[in-house]
Amino acid sequence: MRGFVLVVAAIALAPVVIAGQWLKYPTDGLPRNKDGTLNRNAPAPRLADGHPDLSGLWHAADPNRCRGRGGQFVNCGVEIGGSPLGGNLGRNLPGGSLPYKPEVAKMVAARHADDSRDDPHVRCLPDNPPRTWTLPHLTKAIHTPKLLALLYEVNAMYRQIFIDGRPFPQDMNPAWNGYSVGHWEGDTLVVETRGFRDDLWIDTWGSPMSDVAKMTEKIRRPNFGTLQIELTIDDPKNYTTPFTVQLIQDFEPDTDLVDEFCAEGENSYNRMIRSRGK
Repeated sequence: MRGFVLVVAAIALAPVVIAGQWLKYPTDGLPRNKDGTLNRNAPAPRLADGHPDLSGLWHAADPNRCRGRGGQFVNCGVEIGGSPLGGNLGRNLPGGSLPYKPEVAKMVAARHADDSRDDPHVRCLPDNPPRTWTLPHLTKAIHTPKLLALLYEVNAMYRQIFIDGRPFPQDMNPAWNGYSVGHWEGDTLVVETRGFRDDLWIDTWGSPMSDVAKMTEKIRRPNFGTLQIELTIDDPKNYTTPFTVQLIQDFEPDTDLVDEFCAEGENSYNRMIRSRGK
């Protein structure tokens, strides 16, 4: 967990501009309980074509908690908290680990023992999927019948998922987010993503994802307040077999994205490198 703590510390040190933004503003049109809170169990909204509307402001459910003075876990104040799977994506799989190839297992162990100092997130590089589902930042989904746009809070990143029947490009330039196309299977949006850069990280421990990886997300909205994501990664360069993990997102009402740029004046990575071995 030390590596995850260091990365969280780096996140906390990153420059964040929040003044004058809509941190607390009532979201119009939400189903409400009598006390004004969000009715999370209300039916999911629907698009004009009848499919579930995945629009909304989302963050990882069951987030990490801070430790209170008495040792108990408590909410982290204004911090949202990331998913425990952000540290180790395979923690809920048999053995508590992803099915690494032997040489990859050694590399991940070395990265973890080094407190994940070389994590691209610490160096202010883009948070590639699936990390955007597990880190302590918001994602705004804007959904139309032919496009799902995901606006990620950090460094003004975005991801486009095309639902218009297009095929993958024949010659894909390797990308942080890859190339995503989707189709419906009943009320489940099945998103296939390919064309990643090589040696991406998919968690803070340093589990890799390569340029031959294929990622599938099966996204459901069973009620108004929940997204369920069945994530499968098939990456024969790094893993002995494809693996599947379950991710949950909660709807975040009455707030909005903030400008959060991890760039100008950021020195966390340099400090962590100087502290290596100490």
